[in-house]
Amino acid sequence: MAENVTRKDYKLIALDMDGTMLNPREEVSDANRQAIQRAQEEGVDVILSTGRGIRTCKPYADDLGLRSFLVTVNGSEIWTAGGELLERVLIEDDLIKKMKGLADEYDTHYWAVSTEHVFRGNFPANMEEYDWLKFGFDTFDDAKREAIVKALSDKNELELSNSSPTNIEVNAVGINKAEAVQKVCDRLGINMEQVIAMGDSLNDIKMIEAVGCGVAMGNAQDAVKEVANYQTDTNEADGVAKAIHHLLGWS
Repeated sequence: MAENVTRKDYKLIALDMDGTMLNPREEVSDANRQAIQRAQEEGVDVILSTGRGIRTCKPYADDLGLRSFLVTVNGSEIWTAGGELLERVLIEDDLIKKMKGLADEYDTHYWAVSTEHVFRGNFPANMEEYDWLKFGFDTFDDAKREAIVKALSDKNELELSNSSPTNIEVNAVGINKAEAVQKVCDRLGINMEQVIAMGDSLNDIKMIEAVGCGVAMGNAQDAVKEVANYQTDTNEADGVAKAIHHLLGWS
């Protein structure tokens, strides 16, 4: 909970991208941009903590003038804002093969994220030549989704979450945004109670629970809202900016 951290004590804001900082058109609104830039001017670091890879994350960071770190692929990688890779955790090849088999068995859409490519329905025959960061399934069929989760949960080999109600995102075991943000805090010399984290999906829950003030977007999944300290407006209605204004004491 956030009651022991006054507004002036926040030193870091960790922002999910899709469904949070970005509106449905994948844009940063003027209000969000201004709030992020003002926070940095007042000495509060802002990082992106996203399920995206570095190639679709860094252009936003550059555009916003972020100066700290980037947490990508749900915490599988940590980068400097300048693009230097600091940490990377991979998924073993046999687990990737298992997930591809499940996607085929249940006939779901899938994507597989390597360090160099994102494969969507065109899985490479030479998969052992790639380094794998994440695998995802997407289906509107609840029964299929539940069966896949059950099949992947039995041996505690992987970290399961989602970035929308219809998908499953899978990372190496122990990899999540909370652990990555903790590592960023260690590098900055601050503690998690001095962090504001905002998100909308299950891949944000551990991060939201772990920080001083966890913020659920107005459009967040119910499970996210249940664990958050504070709920802001939707990503369509400048929810990030409104939360920053409130929590940093500007309004």
